Amino acid sequence: MGDIIREKLDASKVDHSLVALSDRPTTLAFVKLINGSASYAFYDENTAGRMITEDDLPAIGDGCSAMHFGAISLIPEPCGSTYEALLMREADARVISLDPNIRPTFITDPASHRARIERMAAKSDIVKFSDEDLDWFGLEGSLDDKARHWITAGASLVVITCGADGAIGYTAEHKVEVPSEKVAVVDTVGAGDTFDAGILASFDIAGLLTKEKVRSLSPGRLQMHWRSAQGCRRHGFPRRRQSALCP
Repeated sequence: MGDIIREKLDASKVDHSLVALSDRPTTLAFVKLINGSASYAFYDENTAGRMITEDDLPAIGDGCSAMHFGAISLIPEPCGSTYEALLMREADARVISLDPNIRPTFITDPASHRARIERMAAKSDIVKFSDEDLDWFGLEGSLDDKARHWITAGASLVVITCGADGAIGYTAEHKVEVPSEKVAVVDTVGAGDTFDAGILASFDIAGLLTKEKVRSLSPGRLQMHWRSAQGCRRHGFPRRRQSALCP
């Protein structure tokens, strides 16, 4: 199964030279779609992905502009601690993007996971939540108040996706809202990941994928890139300058 994944990556021109290789089995993911909405089941006990440790982590060269972290790899051990360690190691050297992508049914220790996300978000430049993800943290106040919590904690840019209601971006000084375009929902699998990729790719294409430039984004820039990200979500990842992003 690992060979199949590598073949797909090669066909999509994705550089996987930094991937750790293991003799352990590949994680299995099962997806059930009901009216376009997905539910998941994972078989990951003792798999290569779950059992990755700090000893497996590669050196990251200067050609990597950004690193993105998120989803279920941050929940179990030892992989959760491994990816947290990688983020902390690289946070001062390049743009860090974090999408907690909360899966409540997988989280057996909510307090510990909240603490991990708080630590990682404090060292991230871009933090993206769905409105449902944000509710899971139990923060008080309005949506604006909850977003400001993460800005105060250390993030330069907080993005909240609100399904059919579009997306909202926050910096220390600005708030920008972009409505969604109404479409027929076929399959939501990977929609959030594609949105994250759209943000990073559009910043990279515009020459904004640095820590300082993300910190000083103007409202006009934010609105333009939200539209780009939502376009990627509908139509696929832009293929220009993909090599500038860390695989």
